[in-house]
Amino acid sequence: MDRLTVGLNPYGLTWTLGRQGAGTPRGNPEGGGLEGFIEIATGLGARMVDLDNPWLNGLDAGGLAALKARLDALGLMPVVSSSRPNEQVERALDNAAAIGARVVRVGLTTLLCGDRAALGEGWGDLVAQVRADLIRLAPLASARGLTLAIENHQDFGSAELMAFCEAAGDGLGICLDTGNAFPVAEAPLPFAAAVAPRVVHVHLKDYRVQMTGEGIRLVRCAIGDGAVPIRAMLEILLADGRTLTASLEPGALEARHVRLFTPGWWEGYPARDARDLAAVLAAVQPNRLPDEADWRTPWEAGAPGPEVGAYEIAMMERSAANMRAAGVME
Repeated sequence: MDRLTVGLNPYGLTWTLGRQGAGTPRGNPEGGGLEGFIEIATGLGARMVDLDNPWLNGLDAGGLAALKARLDALGLMPVVSSSRPNEQVERALDNAAAIGARVVRVGLTTLLCGDRAALGEGWGDLVAQVRADLIRLAPLASARGLTLAIENHQDFGSAELMAFCEAAGDGLGICLDTGNAFPVAEAPLPFAAAVAPRVVHVHLKDYRVQMTGEGIRLVRCAIGDGAVPIRAMLEILLADGRTLTASLEPGALEARHVRLFTPGWWEGYPARDARDLAAVLAAVQPNRLPDEADWRTPWEAGAPGPEVGAYEIAMMERSAANMRAAGVME
């Protein structure tokens, strides 16, 4: 795909980079950090990198300038990743401008599995606060020549993301996580079509899906081995001559259980046409994980840390190979 610049995301390598189990016997005491991440990215032939903002916060002006020069020399286009609260996002905007990034990806909430009911009546207050924050932050991004990209992090649906963009203006775009339509009970292709006009960055994620008595379990897999129609989603996003960056991001080391067959799970969601749910249930069928299969990752099964690290690296390598075979990655 000529108009897609593909690279690497650190969140599919949490044990390898020292995040998963940090400070515990199963953690990685050496933790590759920024240097290890860049080494892995270049080894996989990445053309862009998602850089976690805390890595950049540890650099002074000279360090940021040196990192920019290094990324330029390696041919790596940077995207900076951050999350609310606002002080963190504002720091990320400054760091992004210093290293020549064009996009700052922002996680909006810590909600997972679409579980709005866990917040009870607080969900409406959270939505209002997110909206107010984005209206204030988007102009700050524009003033620095940047786009703030809000991610569908298993919390907001396609219409809600577009409503945030409409409210905040041109400084706000969307980072589409291809695997995160399922957690809010949307099918991937309609989700991509709905948000396409505002997408500026993509996290390439895939899941194998296991049906349960309460809903669907989303199990980490190599990108291209699961139910998510990656290439078809990208074709929608790249229509009309758009260009995008995208990073490989296998899912978390913990499976996500979306309990959408339980009445309580739907608290906080607007009314939904039954045909939309039918589309979701059809979309989860490819490469389905058998009901009796052990869905646990090595981390969940209690494997030693080095086994978890080997699992992460092997999955990232297979993801890159799959994306090259599909014509998504050079």
